Formats: sequence, C-alpha cells, structure tokens
Amino acid sequence: MKFKPDKAIEIIEFVLLCAATFACVGVAQPEKALPVHVVVDKGDFSLNVYRGDSLIHTFPIAVGKASGDKQEVNDNRTPEGDFSISQIQDSHGWSFDFRDGKGPIRGAYGPWFFRLDTSAKRTRSGKAWTGIAIHGTHDPSSVGTNASEGCVRMNNGDLQALKRIVRVGTAVTIRE
Repeated sequence: MKFKPDKAIEIIEFVLLCAATFACVGVAQPEKALPVHVVVDKGDFSLNVYRGDSLIHTFPIAVGKASGDKQEVNDNRTPEGDFSISQIQDSHGWSFDFRDGKGPIRGAYGPWFFRLDTSAKRTRSGKAWTGIAIHGTHDPSSVGTNASEGCVRMNNGDLQALKRIVRVGTAVTIRE
C-alpha cells in the first residue's frame, strides 16, 4: 500500500473537526473537575454543595437548638467557621440517648457521620470543638428546625446523596 499524503491530510482534518465538534457539545476532552465545597447556612436551614462557583445541590438541614456561634461545651449551638471533613464514619448501628426519657435511640445519627475538623484555628470563636459532624437523623421532622446539640442533621436519603459527592478533605463552611 502506498502512502498518499492527500488522504492523510484529509483524515487528520476529519479527526480535528470531530474533536472540535465534540468539545463544543461537551462530549469529548474531559476537563479536570473543580473541587466540591459545602456551605451550611444556619439561618436558611440549608446545606449547599458547590462545584467551583456553581451551586449543584441544596439540602434541608437542622442545626443547634440555640442560635449563634458555639461558645462552650453543651450550649446546643452549631459552631461557625471554615472546616473540612476529617472522617466519614459508618454510623448505621450507633445509638444516642437524648435524655428525654426514651433511652438510647439506635440509628440516631443515620447512616453516616461526616466528622468535621473544628480545631481552634478553623472556628470563628477561636475555640476547638470535638464531636461536631454532618449526619443523618432518626427524626426527619426535626429537619428545617433548631433541633440538634450542635451538629448539622440531614434526612438520611439526602445524606446518602451527599456521601456520593463529598470525601475526606472536602471544605465545609458553616455560617449564620
């Protein structure tokens, strides 16, 4: 078979045209994905997921029983600041006693516990907190209210959807 320069040029032009066409419609040439970050808006009871500057999901949430930034242990406030997810833990079998006379409630945290790094350098108050997370709930009616002891609560189905989007290291901003 003989090399035909005209045919080679024709094939190259065709390939370049196809690549340009697919790039215009978003089919070919995958771009590097922008990082995801989460913004919790306590006043709106919403957890918003962004990819770059684009809002990709909004979920309803519950936050601390008391409003404002966390100031001391057991004050039932959700801390404000710029955090990150430090662990994603399977909490399907965990229990918690809300001290309401019902005893320990299995599944109180839902299926996942996204533990946040709430060290002093990350909080608005400049104080460190432990045990603060985004998690599910056994009480879906609490979502959309001030109901937690300081964590961010979500409906379990929404938490499952969030689990598919975030990972350890994902940035989480919590604001009033």
